[in-house]
Amino acid sequence: MRGDGDGWVVSDTGTHYWGRHGAAGLLLRAPQPDGTPAVLLQHRAPWSHQGGTWALPGGARDSHETAEQAAVREAHEEAGLPGEQLSVRATVITAEVLGAGGTHWTYTTVVADAGELLHTVPNRESAELRWVSEDEVSELPLHPGFAASWQRLRTAPAIVPLSPGDERRRHLPRTFEIEAGVFVWCTAGKPDHQPSQLSSRISSLLRAPY
Repeated sequence: MRGDGDGWVVSDTGTHYWGRHGAAGLLLRAPQPDGTPAVLLQHRAPWSHQGGTWALPGGARDSHETAEQAAVREAHEEAGLPGEQLSVRATVITAEVLGAGGTHWTYTTVVADAGELLHTVPNRESAELRWVSEDEVSELPLHPGFAASWQRLRTAPAIVPLSPGDERRRHLPRTFEIEAGVFVWCTAGKPDHQPSQLSSRISSLLRAPY
């Protein structure tokens, strides 16, 4: 049922976590004019839990939702993002808590890309929405939960040399999960560009269905 996930789960230590069925957030990347990635962050409204910090658009999962569905819905509600312009790349459980009475609470980060820096429309839960260069994210006062997971979620740069007419250029730049929980931001280089260490692995992924 819509909204049946709203509510707190209390851990064995007495800490409160939002989402009766867990919670999910959207880590959305898009290319800046120079091709490097920016991440969409939400400056949480002062009245909200951990207000004043920066985090991902997200919230409680309803009982019928997958983490991906919840994150995309929350991103639409909180940032006005159209789901059809988002390409989900991976899901990562970035927090797990054993609640009172054996309740199992999780926070799932849904990693996605957009083809451009999309226009956003904040709702009352946001003081501001901002596209932030990935290299500058850690300079902001981050929500403690997001801060704890950011280093494992951020990408390393990777370049694949491709000829101008190579069809694979159409799918870049984008995020790749090259192994479980390990992410790169892949861009297309010139044919004579020195390939990155992961080029062969990424090239095989580029040949796979999207």
